[in-house]
Amino acid sequence: MSFNIALSGLAAAQKDLDVTANNIANVNTTGFKESRAEFADVYATSVFSSGRTKVGDGVTTSMVAQQFSQGSLQFTNNSLDLAITGEGFFALTPDMQSRDLTYTRGGAFKLNKDNFIVDNNGNFLQGFNVDPLDGENQSVSLSTTQPITIPTTAGAPRATNNIYINMNLDSTEDPTDALPFDATDRGTYNHSTSITVYDSLGEPHTASMYFRRTTTVPPANSEWETFVVWDNVTATPFQGDNLVFNSSGQLVFTPPAPTLSMPFAVLNDPANGYLDNGAQYQTDIVVNFRDPSNTKLPTQVAGDFDPTSLSQDGTTVGSLTGVDIDSFGRVLASYSNGDSAYLAQVALVRFANVQGLKQVGNTSWKQTIASGEPIGGQANTNTFGAINSSALEQSNVNLTTELVDLISAQRNFQANSRALEVNSTLQQTVLQIR
Repeated sequence: MSFNIALSGLAAAQKDLDVTANNIANVNTTGFKESRAEFADVYATSVFSSGRTKVGDGVTTSMVAQQFSQGSLQFTNNSLDLAITGEGFFALTPDMQSRDLTYTRGGAFKLNKDNFIVDNNGNFLQGFNVDPLDGENQSVSLSTTQPITIPTTAGAPRATNNIYINMNLDSTEDPTDALPFDATDRGTYNHSTSITVYDSLGEPHTASMYFRRTTTVPPANSEWETFVVWDNVTATPFQGDNLVFNSSGQLVFTPPAPTLSMPFAVLNDPANGYLDNGAQYQTDIVVNFRDPSNTKLPTQVAGDFDPTSLSQDGTTVGSLTGVDIDSFGRVLASYSNGDSAYLAQVALVRFANVQGLKQVGNTSWKQTIASGEPIGGQANTNTFGAINSSALEQSNVNLTTELVDLISAQRNFQANSRALEVNSTLQQTVLQIR
């Protein structure tokens, strides 16, 4: 009996050594969770045996339990490196169509050749669909997740339809309307500025805006004429509404605010010399003398000409310049043409019993009956942890503790070996009795 008890002790000590060695081996493995060997005594009696004199039958390994405590963060320069602080796992699939989900805390992600976010083994990171403008989540059901892709371009170009300009016109300027307006003659206008606009093919053009003060007999309001010249086609400038200011320098108008329109039919006609690349405008380009929010209007006070805001709503094709992921897991792509769009939200998953998950290697786990059903959700809400971009969760192995456990397991193994040796000596003594 003691021989078998000592053998079970040796097996338990060996299991403890194996678990400790595995923890030490993975001390630098991203997202690794340490394990702990848990043991139970073996005890068996029959109905008619005396429990008062029964000795136990040794020890057995009841479970090798993983410890899902938080690992420390290691910060990197890669925005696709992700770490979870708190509860949750990333969801991965082996291919784009598969729903065979695996779960991991290792967030060393990168782009594959098709611009999908993948891990080191090519598994696809899953995300929820979001509104491209505000990043609002559309669903947190795991059945709706999709592999997250990062487009390298901002899509089709968008032709300019509106230009917004708000400025101050210098009230000390003299009128310049004695001569016909000529964009090449600085003496026929007071102020000018320009902005780049885009046609339907995304090709840039320059819209130059000119302002000249007209002769006004006091106490009449001051007036300024407005012109736009397209790509230095100075022979036929576009003329818009006059800007009228009262004695306080405030714009006088009947809503809506004054505008200048460049008719699309004129721009599209090759004979006019505006477009020669095959591009076509579908609507007029309108210069709005206000800011985009319609809260600020031009002024005319003593001071320099000052365009306080100047913008337009067209874009050319833009190349990817950056990817940002916030604590909620929302993926925001920025492009060289000034566009930005929310692409997805990284999906997080939690389980009722994380120690019931089955290890499958590569610091990944799969669902089991013991773990319960996976529950999807968004990061940094409810019980889900926050996502940290440009960071990795390190192994939660405490090397000092493991080395102490290693010594303890070694002593345990030696003690059981000694018990086995003593048992063998006793048996040998019995066999030598004459």
